[in-house]
Amino acid sequence: MVKRNRVVITGMGVLAPNGIGLEAFWESLLQCRSGIGPITLFDASKFKTRIA
Repeated sequence: MVKRNRVVITGMGVLAPNGIGLEAFWESLLQCRSGIGPITLFDASKFKTRIA
């Protein structure tokens, strides 16, 4: 017999470029808004990737 462990989720949180907090993040997903874009906070020209 397989013993099943009980799992309890007591809360959720999100910190993402397209939403801080679960509600804002979920709304971004529903609106198809991406959190990916060009790097603008510093000069990324020396890196292979210029999006984050």
